[in-house]
Amino acid sequence: MTSVNPLIVLHDSDNVAVTRSAIDAGETALPGLVQNMPVPRGHKIALKPIAVGEPVIKYGQVIAHATAPIAVGDHVHTQNAGMLDLVLEHQFPTETTPVEMVPKSRRAKFQGYVRADGRVGTRNYVSILSSVNCSATVSRAVARYFNEQGGLDDFDNVDGVVALTHGGGCAINPNAEGYRYLTRTLSGYARNPNTGAALIIGLGCETNHIPTMMKNEGLETSSLLRPMTIQGEGGTRKTIDHAKGAIREMLEEMRDQKRIEVDASALVIALECGGFDGYSGISANPALGHAADLLVRQGGTVCLAETPEIYGGEHLLTSRAASVSVARKLLDRIDWWRDYAERNNAAMDNNPSHGNKEGGLTTILEKSLGAIAKSGTTPLNEVYEYAERIDTPGFVFMDTPGYDPMAVTGQVAGGCNLVCFTTGRGSTAGYKPVPSIKLATNTPMYERMAEDMDIDCGGIVTGSETIEEAGTRIFELILATASGAATKSEIEDYGDNEFVPWQVGAVM
Repeated sequence: MTSVNPLIVLHDSDNVAVTRSAIDAGETALPGLVQNMPVPRGHKIALKPIAVGEPVIKYGQVIAHATAPIAVGDHVHTQNAGMLDLVLEHQFPTETTPVEMVPKSRRAKFQGYVRADGRVGTRNYVSILSSVNCSATVSRAVARYFNEQGGLDDFDNVDGVVALTHGGGCAINPNAEGYRYLTRTLSGYARNPNTGAALIIGLGCETNHIPTMMKNEGLETSSLLRPMTIQGEGGTRKTIDHAKGAIREMLEEMRDQKRIEVDASALVIALECGGFDGYSGISANPALGHAADLLVRQGGTVCLAETPEIYGGEHLLTSRAASVSVARKLLDRIDWWRDYAERNNAAMDNNPSHGNKEGGLTTILEKSLGAIAKSGTTPLNEVYEYAERIDTPGFVFMDTPGYDPMAVTGQVAGGCNLVCFTTGRGSTAGYKPVPSIKLATNTPMYERMAEDMDIDCGGIVTGSETIEEAGTRIFELILATASGAATKSEIEDYGDNEFVPWQVGAVM
């Protein structure tokens, strides 16, 4: 990245630059040119004339085409640029450069909870999983007793009891992909290494029949994984009382669950971004990408998601795929999304959102290129469908919607034990039972929302910090958080409402 104050030019071939601060009409932003119109902070300004139909280039990539004549110094945004039909050339990998791994003897360490299957938790929760919306009220009542009425007294090694409730579970086709997504998600949370014990509560007559789900997903009843139904227990009060007793027994067994030192290869990080601005692809996202590279070299795993928000940039991922079959898996998911969008009278360019556009993003292509920067530079080792168990180390991808709670829910179900969430507009979400680190793309927003943001990456924009320096800070915070340091969303006790399984298909 080279900079010409007050502009940031990201690539030699770019015909637009990003403003470091707002530029008023009459100012001199480019040498010898008096600005003919105001340009907000984080938005694009034309470095060259762009005729109608010609590409707008940022990051060295096409992000839009001019829909009106653009002069040097013009504000380039939705009023004069838009997305035309997308045609990409995909380079399939012939060979990938091996990752230079840190020797096991020198790997970074953190304090985590080692589970029976060898995976490691960064938190220790009791998860109450509602099989259907009909059991949500009971599930929340049980969690409230333990979290707010002294039920966790004397259990300092337990972070909380979380009620994971949702709006589905019945009136769906048990042979359809939406049902598979739901059961995979619920079983994935029961198995997540941050779940020390789990209680599954249903009504009893729902489509998502608990015994069938447990059989299909390979879950077995044990002292730390118990199912029950409201109908089977004899009603609401009896179910709540029985659930309290069951969790008390679980908590006694959980007393022996203590943190021990493990190396960073046990970390599985969900890479997420929400509320973009014009700096997201310049500061927080590439800084997180550097941290992702550091973790992969430690033997750890990082998971990119949000398929609609890599759309138009997927060629950058297929060229990094570890094999042609991995690349084709990704393209198969892109094709599924094109069909899915068409069936639902939607378009793949349905993003940026209002807030993204206000922050300076013009098309989904621009957002996608910035979003992919979170993934770093290492090879793409595997592609997973929604909520599938992540069992390949290194950089992987999971097919999810771009809607943040739904995306992270799938990643946590896949086994992620920590979330890194970049934002240019501000976010307040948490994702119990997994901690979420918030990375601010710009300093003004970080300062305005300091109680919600964990790291300020705005120094990259001002030039006071490099991407590598910020990425190293992120990596160090990941290790501290994995060892138990509270994130801002945990301090504010967010995370009880962000469990949102992806509902696909007809609800009858």
